[in-house]
Amino acid sequence: MLTVRVERAEDVAVVKCAGRIVRGQEWPLKTAVLGEERARMVVLDLSDVETLDAGGLTLLVSLHRWTESRHAHLKLVNPRPFVYEMLTRTHLDCVFDISSLHHALAVLGNCECNALPAHAAA
Repeated sequence: MLTVRVERAEDVAVVKCAGRIVRGQEWPLKTAVLGEERARMVVLDLSDVETLDAGGLTLLVSLHRWTESRHAHLKLVNPRPFVYEMLTRTHLDCVFDISSLHHALAVLGNCECNALPAHAAA
């Protein structure tokens, strides 16, 4: 089962995922991200995601394309070792921006403090 919780701060949406991102159970994540039409950045917190299969990888790629089409940015943070291994074995670590949540928040904090334009923060 996959549960999703969304927190917003201005034009950043943090989507906290817990459970399994697997075929047939992806709709809560898809619905949550597609609901963030105004977000400049969508941060997927994967720290509580236990597993990810081909269906989950397909969804992540689809969400990446959707955010890019809206001139937004999708960032994956805190993947567990198994999830990170799935991303690297499929070479999707070259597609996604993957980091720790602490690093992502620090970057966002610096961007807000320095008043960088939206395109410079990405």
